[in-house]
Amino acid sequence: MGGGGDFTVTLTKKEVVEAMLPMQEHWLPLSNLDLLLPPVDVSVFFCYKNPHDQSVNGGHVFSFGSMVGALKIAMAQALVSYYAFAGEVVSNSAGEPELLCNNRGVDFMEAHADVRLENLNLYNPDASIEGKLVPKKENGVLSVQVTELKCGGVVVACTFDHRIADAYSANMFLVSWAEMAQSKPLSVTPSFQRSLLSTRRPGSYDPSFDDMYVPISALPPPKAPQPSADPLMSRLYYVTAEQLSLLQMLATSKSSSCKRTKLESLSAFLWKMVAKSADVDDDNKKICKMGIVVDGRRRLSSGDEDKAAAMANYFGNVLSIPFGEKIIDELKEKPLSWVGDAVHEYLEGAVTREHFLGLIDWVEAHRPEPAVAKIYCSGSNDGPAFVVSSGQRFPASKVNFGWGRPALGSYHFPWGGEAGYVMPMPSPVRDGDWVVYVHLLRGQIELIETEAAHVFRPLTPEYLKLA
Repeated sequence: MGGGGDFTVTLTKKEVVEAMLPMQEHWLPLSNLDLLLPPVDVSVFFCYKNPHDQSVNGGHVFSFGSMVGALKIAMAQALVSYYAFAGEVVSNSAGEPELLCNNRGVDFMEAHADVRLENLNLYNPDASIEGKLVPKKENGVLSVQVTELKCGGVVVACTFDHRIADAYSANMFLVSWAEMAQSKPLSVTPSFQRSLLSTRRPGSYDPSFDDMYVPISALPPPKAPQPSADPLMSRLYYVTAEQLSLLQMLATSKSSSCKRTKLESLSAFLWKMVAKSADVDDDNKKICKMGIVVDGRRRLSSGDEDKAAAMANYFGNVLSIPFGEKIIDELKEKPLSWVGDAVHEYLEGAVTREHFLGLIDWVEAHRPEPAVAKIYCSGSNDGPAFVVSSGQRFPASKVNFGWGRPALGSYHFPWGGEAGYVMPMPSPVRDGDWVVYVHLLRGQIELIETEAAHVFRPLTPEYLKLA
């Protein structure tokens, strides 16, 4: 795939961008669903071609300095509404995290990289993105790095605290930031109305939540990290619309009353692949787990139009991670339609209003003891495990700061857990295609690249029309 990771990034400036208007300092409690997130950071990045090479904004001439200036002003404006991103996470008297909304601001870094956009090895973000083009968050809730490339292209990257925002919330902010940069009115105003996720009185939940979530005190103590012969690694692929349609057909059994979704179908295919890569010489009963992230906004407001409008703007985490587990030999031997049915079956129970109300009540029953999704902690000891999160709402085409749409936008989430993580997003160059961020064990990736190279194709400059 060529080098593309062998380049130097020089930090040229670092400052703090605060909200443009003064704000009354106040505390914002985290919701019960925020409290299910461990303290992990998520990154997202956007690659832009040199605006001089494009006809953007009526021939306006952009310099790196003017682009950075526009980003900072727009950030200061956006933080007035998205003040959570300018705050700090601190512990309250019960030891739980809370958000201090004090306009501490956002760490904003400028950098230069001696590489051209078309030479970036985007297929291997561990080499080209990690530790180079996405910032490490040191303080606060959000950090931003804007990097000028040798060709005049620009990479805009953010890293944020997942306890404060899920991808839906981050996407709202990114679109608003771009709207501010183009002097457009905000299409969405975020809501921090925690009462939307209130517990019921009395609370109640199904005992199955005890299988999905676990108090952190019940977990075995973390082992010291050992160098692994099979480490987790990140890759970026693209999957064509034609392959997705074929997988959808193969994952839908003849007895199904409805077609499997593309996400269910790709997830089922990956479940088979990950199972196939497992080493089960001596134990044919070993299992493989797969979770799928479900957004509860529409589910919680089902049948209530007023609540639906409020939930659509809700900023925070509204996620559940149901998972299925199957014996590895079954996953390997059964047809894709059987696996597709299994995915659909375990998702069905989690896409309801009752599921999310029960999850909120489950957290309340265990507070202030922190808890976490069980699949986050599933590792190689009890068989392989991974999580799929749909990025189909990822608004890359709307993150236009005035110098054109990004040539590529992607989440980057080597989350540090023991389970793998996969996130498909819309392709920036071809309707119906997906760009897929994959964070799996080396052995799993090698098997996918050997046996499913026709489905998962390395993301190249040629595909992105950069070369």
